[in-house]
Order: sequence, then structure tokens, then C-alpha cells
Amino acid sequence: MPLRPPRPSAPAVVCVLLLAAAGCTTVGGSADRAGPGRELSAAELRAAAVADADLGPGYTVTVMTPGHGETGAGGAWEIVDVPACRPLLDAVTPAVTAGAATPSPGPGGAYAETDLSVARAADPRGGVYGALLGYRSGRAAQLQAELETLFGPCASFTSTAPAPASDRAGKGARTRHRLTRDDTPTPGGADGATGFTLTNESGAVVLSQRAVLVRVGPALVVFTTVGVGAEPAELPDERIVRQQVTRLRAAQARR
Repeated sequence: MPLRPPRPSAPAVVCVLLLAAAGCTTVGGSADRAGPGRELSAAELRAAAVADADLGPGYTVTVMTPGHGETGAGGAWEIVDVPACRPLLDAVTPAVTAGAATPSPGPGGAYAETDLSVARAADPRGGVYGALLGYRSGRAAQLQAELETLFGPCASFTSTAPAPASDRAGKGARTRHRLTRDDTPTPGGADGATGFTLTNESGAVVLSQRAVLVRVGPALVVFTTVGVGAEPAELPDERIVRQQVTRLRAAQARR
């Protein structure tokens, strides 16, 4: 992902590069977290996704196949002028091939993923997109710890999308991105939280995407929202984030 307008697909953050995102604020673990939790199977991770009943009237949750709805590989194959910033684009668009049923779990990558979108009656402009990702052996904590290291090099960077087959000049669209960090408190029951806003400033109208990542035991949860022009991306609904943490922590505690 250049950053794209809202669309009904998840922000799947898959593969080993998942969230080495610059400009994220990591807040210390919650004092009331319930231990490290266990690794969930793919089916258990999907079952742990937040549901309509958890959120109350006015919310509609749709659980999706990772990568579903993406029209092409664009975001996954853009060339970034600062290679270290590549994961930022992976963090706000699907990194799996369109139509793929599961992520490709390379070394250190997510072994399971569930994507979802949440529509809110109170906000017809757009919804909240989410991804639940399961990791092995401390990998989630390691990824979160690496986030701050890219703040400097990724405060501003550019990416170039592949040129369409019809373009004889072979020059893809070039996008200028700007990254800012967002202060993000850690929800109760979580082990840490990070937040950032990524903008696409190459067109006449600025597009923005705001992301919040929460670590719950060996899993990461990512929620994103999208904004356009004078209506920048909003902070993902705290109720959705909080309820998702509760469901995930409960699932990890079951034996």
C-alpha cells in the first residue's frame, strides 16, 4: 500500500516484516494483564474475533478471509526508496495475494490470521478494519519492540507502484508518504499498544490511514481507519479495540 481510499478489505499485516513500522508509540504493558497466554490455533483465532453482540447496537462485524476484496498485488510489490520502511505499507494493506485463503508463514511470520471489518451506524463515512495475527515463541513481543527503530528513517519516504501493462513508458505512480506517531494507551488486559498515522501526500487531496496495534500474549491485533482531505482518519473506536482484547485474552486463557 500508496495509501488507498477506504475499501472493504482488511489491513492484513502478514509475514515476518509485519510491523517494523516507524513512528509508533509503545506504551508499557497493562498492570492487570493475565499472563503470557497460549498460542491459539487458526480456528481458535478466528473464533476469538469480536462479534456484534460484544459491541452492542449500531455495530456490524464481518469476518473475512485474509486478502479478500483486494483487486491486485499493488501494495505488496511497491518499491520503497527507504527499504526499511517497506513494512509500513504492509501494515495498512493486505500483503497476501488476492483470493489467497491463508497467509504464507515464512520464518518468524504469522502462522494464523483472521481479518474483519466493523461498520458503525453512528459513522456512515467508513468503518474500522482489523487483523488478528498469531505468532510463535515471543515473536509478537519482538516485532513490537522493533517498531521505534524506524522512526527516523521513515518519517518521510516514497514508494513507486508497478506500471500498468497498458503503460508503454513503464513508469509507475510515485507516492510521497509522511509518518507521525500517535500516543496510544494500553487497553486493560493487553501487554502493549502502538499507534501511528500514515499519509499519502502526492495527490490534490491528502489520504490518511491511522493504525493501532495491540499485543495480547503471543498475538497482535491491528485496527485501521481511513480518512480523506479535511476529514482525516479517526482513532479506531476504543470500544472495538477493548472488546477485541477481552475476547482474545479469554481465548488464550482457556485450556
